[in-house]
Amino acid sequence: QVQLVESGGGLVQPGGSLRLSCAVSGSIFSIVSMGWYRQAPGKQRELVAAVTSGGSSNYADSVKGRFTISRDNAKTTVYLQMNSLQPEDTAIYYCKVAGYDRSWQLQNFWGQGTQVTVSS
Repeated sequence: QVQLVESGGGLVQPGGSLRLSCAVSGSIFSIVSMGWYRQAPGKQRELVAAVTSGGSSNYADSVKGRFTISRDNAKTTVYLQMNSLQPEDTAIYYCKVAGYDRSWQLQNFWGQGTQVTVSS
């Protein structure tokens, strides 16, 4: 069974920083990509940043230059460093891993989400 456990969310003032972590465990035989999504109240879930197994990353325009995605070499943890946070970054942040399961079916695995609130 695959589990994704996020941590690092919380309350921060505008201009502050947070680092999110997502620990991946279980049987994913081949990871295709790892990423972070967010969902603000009343809005659809959106991609924030993602990194492929080859190391290529992409970001939403709204976070470019402020957020950085990274992962450890074993691909068991993915991070999101968030700097210069603004109130519009307030959302629940979800970790997602796309990979092949035991049956070699491509699956999307999601974490439970962690709340990020940017407020003075």
